[in-house]
Amino acid sequence: MIETYTIEEQYAGERIDKALSSQQSEWSRTQISNWITDGLVKVNGAAIKAKYKVKAGDIVEIDVPEAEPLEVVAEDLQLDIVYEDTDVLVVNKPRGMVVHPAPGHMTGTLVNGLMYHCHDLSGINGVLRPGIVHRIDKDTSGLLMVAKNDKAHESLVNQLVKKTVTRKYTALVHGHIAHDKGTIDAPIARDPKDRQKQAVVDGGKHAVTHFQVIERFGDYTLVECLLETGRTHQIRVHMNYIGYPLVGDPKYGPKKTIDFGGQVLHAGVLGFDHPASGEYLEFSVPLPDDFEHLLQTLK
Repeated sequence: MIETYTIEEQYAGERIDKALSSQQSEWSRTQISNWITDGLVKVNGAAIKAKYKVKAGDIVEIDVPEAEPLEVVAEDLQLDIVYEDTDVLVVNKPRGMVVHPAPGHMTGTLVNGLMYHCHDLSGINGVLRPGIVHRIDKDTSGLLMVAKNDKAHESLVNQLVKKTVTRKYTALVHGHIAHDKGTIDAPIARDPKDRQKQAVVDGGKHAVTHFQVIERFGDYTLVECLLETGRTHQIRVHMNYIGYPLVGDPKYGPKKTIDFGGQVLHAGVLGFDHPASGEYLEFSVPLPDDFEHLLQTLK
C-alpha cells in the first residue's frame, strides 16, 4: 500500500527516518530505515539513502509492506460486558489489561478475550485489533466500545471524528486545584526529546480536555475529565502540562508519588449513537475497588 506524505516546515533539515517517525507515530526510525534500504521509500519520485535530510514540501512515497499475519488465540478472560447487541459491545476493561496484541505480547489482551466471547467482530483494523474502535492505556480502567461488524465500526469511528462521543474519566492528580473547572486546549504530538512519550508541541494535533473538580484531599485533587478529542495519553499529558500530573503515572508523573501500579485514571462514562438505530446510549461504571480504597485512605 502506497502512503504519501508532504514534509512540513517544522521537519525541514531532519534525517528522513526521524521526520517520518515524527509524523507517523506507529513507525520506528529503524523500520523506516529498513524500508529505505529495501527501496520502498521515494522522495519526489526518486530513491534516496537513509541519511537524506528532508526539505519542506518534499513529497515522500512509502510502499508500506503488508504486515505478516499473526495468530491471535481466543482466551476466556471473564470480561465484564456492560452492553451487547448484534452491532456493538461495551466492555469495562480492568486496570492492567492491554487492549490489543502486539509482537511479543500476544496473550491476555482485551482482544484475546473478545475473540473468545464473540466471533462477530469488525475486520477493519485487521487481525490484531478486531472490533477495536478506540483504546485506553493498559493501566487505565473503564469503558470501551467495540464494533461487531464493519458498518458499525465506520459509524463509531465517524462519531469519534465528529466529537459526538461522550467520554468522561475520573482522575486523581497531584496538587490542590483551586478553581472548580477549566479547559485545556493545547496541541499534542510525540515528544521531540523522548520518542516514548507525548507532549504539548507547537504544530501538534488539536487536543482539548475539559475538567471539573470533584473533591480535594489536601495535596491531591479528584477531577472528572471530559474529552473533546482523543489523542494518545491526552489526559495524562494535559494535566501534567498545567502542573497537576496524575497520581501514580510512571511516564508523566513525578518520581515521588503514590505507588498504585500505574496512573489513577478510570474511564467511567461512555455515550454514543447506536450505529443502526441512531438512539443515543450512555453507560457508566463505578470506580474500581482499588481506586475507591485509595480515596478512602486519603480521606
